[in-house]
Amino acid sequence: MSNPELLIRGARLAAQLTERGGDPGDAPAVDLRISDGRIVERAAQADGGLAARDGERIIEAEGLIALTGLVDLHTHLREPGFEQSETVLTGTRAAAAGGFTTVFAMANTLPVQDTAGVVEQVQRLGDAAAYATVRPIGAVTEELGGERLSEIGAMAQSRAAVRVFSDDGKCVHDPLLMRRALEYVKTFDGVIAQHAQDPRLTEGAQMNEGALSSELGLKGWPAVAEESIIARDVLLAEHIGARLHICHLSTAGSVEVVRWAKARGVQVTAEVTPHHLILTEELVRSYDPRYKVNPPLRREEDVRALRRAVAEGVIDIIATDHAPHPVEAKECEWDAAAFGMVGLESALPIALLTLIQEGHVSWAELERLLSQRPAEIGRLAGHPAALEPGAVADLVLVDPAGVSVFDRARLRGRSVNSPYLGMELPGRVAYTVRHGYLTLDDGELAEPEAVAAAAGQGGER
Repeated sequence: MSNPELLIRGARLAAQLTERGGDPGDAPAVDLRISDGRIVERAAQADGGLAARDGERIIEAEGLIALTGLVDLHTHLREPGFEQSETVLTGTRAAAAGGFTTVFAMANTLPVQDTAGVVEQVQRLGDAAAYATVRPIGAVTEELGGERLSEIGAMAQSRAAVRVFSDDGKCVHDPLLMRRALEYVKTFDGVIAQHAQDPRLTEGAQMNEGALSSELGLKGWPAVAEESIIARDVLLAEHIGARLHICHLSTAGSVEVVRWAKARGVQVTAEVTPHHLILTEELVRSYDPRYKVNPPLRREEDVRALRRAVAEGVIDIIATDHAPHPVEAKECEWDAAAFGMVGLESALPIALLTLIQEGHVSWAELERLLSQRPAEIGRLAGHPAALEPGAVADLVLVDPAGVSVFDRARLRGRSVNSPYLGMELPGRVAYTVRHGYLTLDDGELAEPEAVAAAAGQGGER
């Protein structure tokens, strides 16, 4: 028995919404038919659309915008080792709720994802959960220790076929190790994703360094601790001719370093998190640990610079840095609290608020920031380049209208350390389709048994 066909009627394609600040209603409404995990037909409603078939599930998508499935290049799924915070199953459920069909799982698990066996285990857990494609990220150094390179070649050649390597949470600080890592991944078109944080300049740091940190009596985290590592690493990448990716870029100075490197032809890409596009250090006045994050929330000037850099293409992608923690790690005094925020379910609403509504990017550009470009950087095979016949049916339908309060009911993972609780945010992810089956159905997660059964029917594509 095959999976039921889906007929999506009347959606507007993000790829056709190329004008910044334009009206989504200006794009033609189209119908999409999905069968056996792929888009098999597409027709404009103005040309008559597609006729429904017996037994076909029909999704009325009038007023909804269709994007290729979102891809997060920076997710912490915590499993194995930290299941009290998140598991692959709960994290991918959160991903589906946010419109993501693929997540790249960071290596700081226990055991660390520094061998072929561990990355293959994480991929198997993702395959079993089936709410999203899980692509493991390999550690650059053994146990994230910063002393010896990990089994980079074995992970690249494993069933997981790892192409992204990162010690995220820690910086690869030794310049010789960083050079060797870049040389290694160049041989198979991999990429090093650097957590840019000079450890000596940030010892004991609790928030952005500046007048406010002095006023609050908290140890400051200087911008130069990020900028100096990026400057060093783009020069190494240029020297070697390898690919370098900058995780969670957060300062105006970092933007200028990346801009300079790109002008020189360095193969460097950069990501920004949703929270660094909207939240500032002023929130630390509350001493609410929900706002404690690495890198820290920066100045209003940095937020503005990051938005401009996205609009100008200096920053390549938006990545969530989804970092779940149990309640006891966040509901405590500031100094003792863990760094990190959950972000999968809120990424798209924050992007709508900070980028679409302010006219910094078009819907087509947003699709590239959240889907196409992260897939390219991660060398994600099979990701749909466009919602057209023959493409794998990984897509999300978004309702751009309306504003609602972001509350705990919107969080579908195991942890609730969101900085947006109580905020009014625009838009709603209505449907998420992965490999042709629904993981999110009119805002509600599909049941695990149904998802697993559907994934078993279609298999990997």
